[in-house]
Amino acid sequence: MAAVRQDAWTPEDDLILAEVTLRHIREGSTQLAAFEEVGERIGRTSAACGFRWNSCVRKRYEEAIQLAKQQRQKRNQMKKAGSGQQLPPQGDQSEQAGRIAAGVEEPLSFDAIIRHLRGWRNAYQDAVRQIKSLEKELKERDEEIQELRAKNEQLIRDITNTKSEYRAVNDDYRTLIQIMDRARRLAVLEEGEEGKPRFKMDANGNLERIE
Repeated sequence: MAAVRQDAWTPEDDLILAEVTLRHIREGSTQLAAFEEVGERIGRTSAACGFRWNSCVRKRYEEAIQLAKQQRQKRNQMKKAGSGQQLPPQGDQSEQAGRIAAGVEEPLSFDAIIRHLRGWRNAYQDAVRQIKSLEKELKERDEEIQELRAKNEQLIRDITNTKSEYRAVNDDYRTLIQIMDRARRLAVLEEGEEGKPRFKMDANGNLERIE
């Protein structure tokens, strides 16, 4: 199953990445093989290891990389010469490379330590700035959500009031139509009554039409 770690890189992860990659460089292997080995050790993909090396870690170990390349070159030269001998210690170069991989240059100096600490300080400051930026963005998003909720509640109230007003106007309209309909019927009845002939009886018992 492919590694899918998504957490931030720790100093220990960076150190493992540097040590393994430098070893592969010294031994004449490929960086891809180094990234695959590191990925298996720390639970990340080789692509993530390669991106981390090229974008961040590599810059801290330029001198260590040059030293590893020199060791590889000497090793290759000795193989070509058929000497079959191991590289000379030269002041215990393996120990030197290990120290350099840990972020300390040889010889150990205050300048090297200061550069190393400054690198970590800059990385920490960058992380703090990113966190503050994300917190600010999150706060703005929360405020925007609150505003949208308030507007939504106001729209719901407006819609409810509009519906109530519509029902009231509709009821008034129906009442008005009913009143007008009754008035129209009464007018028709009155017109009908006026059109009918009226009679009255005289003293002799005869009906007399009244105009």
